[in-house]
Amino acid sequence: MRLLCVSDEVDPLVYSPRIRERFGDVDAVLAAGDLPMEYVSYIVTLLNKPLFFVFGNHNLVDLPYYRPRQQLFKHEAAPGGDRAWGGCYVGFKVRREAGLIVMGLGGSLRYNDGLNQYSQLGMWLRALALTPSLIYNRLRYGRYLDVLLTHAPPMGIHDRDDPCHRGFKAFLWLMRVFKPRYLVHGHVHLYDSNERRATRYKDTDVVNAYGHYIIRGDDELV
Repeated sequence: MRLLCVSDEVDPLVYSPRIRERFGDVDAVLAAGDLPMEYVSYIVTLLNKPLFFVFGNHNLVDLPYYRPRQQLFKHEAAPGGDRAWGGCYVGFKVRREAGLIVMGLGGSLRYNDGLNQYSQLGMWLRALALTPSLIYNRLRYGRYLDVLLTHAPPMGIHDRDDPCHRGFKAFLWLMRVFKPRYLVHGHVHLYDSNERRATRYKDTDVVNAYGHYIIRGDDELV
């Protein structure tokens, strides 16, 4: 399965009239946060492929419409629910579409009490709350999940030392126990083309989707 991964910036190679020429052969799109929803909608509209997305810690103007009970009461749920912009919102949910099982855990580590930020314990609790769905998938489909889609990286893999960009420990446990094929994250910007973008952890390939990145099925990640 060929996957287009995007996060954190509007990439001119994706936001382009040639998007179909460049990425029309992908099977699905994974958006790992900090992206304007207009960009997400553009990708869905032009590629007409399943798109799964989470929110990060920026570009959160539309987040209240997807989580109205957790935000200001003046916001109502987005018309169209989790698919208001065409993509499928998987924040703190597990979804199966087009043969792909995706679990989403958006947001970043808490560093200034902003929106969509969580403590290590807070992310642990949200991850544990989804384990019944993963066990059901194992019984029904023979596997727990295919992709763990996050915004922040796992602790110790692609993360940074500053409080904002530290990773979550719960993600390491999820990879060890539920063995997703991929963990796709954003949040950590890459400015050096030689900087490591993909890392193997146990049975999972951890991919930084900053800008854009193509996962080519069984090909070796670089």
